[in-house]
Amino acid sequence: MKLKQRIARFILQCAGWTAEDRLPQVRHCVMVIAPHTSNWDFVLCKLAAVAVDRQGRFLIKKDWFFFPMNLFFNWIGGIPIDRRHGRSHMTASLAEEFSRTEHLCLAITPEGTRKPNPDWKKGFYYIAIKSQVPIVITRIDYGKKHVGIDEVFYPTGDEQADIKAVKEYYRHTVAKHPENFRLE
Repeated sequence: MKLKQRIARFILQCAGWTAEDRLPQVRHCVMVIAPHTSNWDFVLCKLAAVAVDRQGRFLIKKDWFFFPMNLFFNWIGGIPIDRRHGRSHMTASLAEEFSRTEHLCLAITPEGTRKPNPDWKKGFYYIAIKSQVPIVITRIDYGKKHVGIDEVFYPTGDEQADIKAVKEYYRHTVAKHPENFRLE
């Protein structure tokens, strides 16, 4: 086991958390991470990803990529996005990124906010469809103090049914702020 994995596991253990990756590594995927009700979710997921030796990248506003912050965000897996070009442009450029890279697991919080939002953003779904990659279900369960990379979901193209099915995986997951986690 790598030193950074040991350190990440130790930090999680000291905080009373566990991390588990029940899936084989896949070359390309969109990792849906929920619930997202706290800034601590990011810290827990990054620690968990290191602890289970999974490389995850994430989207962040291009505005944050200024010196010296750009060095930090590149180092931890940030991908700058410019929302001014529109959603379809972003989806197409991410699909292109999947085809260009040997390995890309793109982590996305579908709620798009830490506030209550039962109407998840569908970008994760469109990116998976356009890129022809599976969706990996990742849970942050504050009730069990556990981060789990648990399931692989293959989108069928039936947007409503697929998003409903993805949400169902989170039905019994406890958020840091449960009042802010809405599935319906």
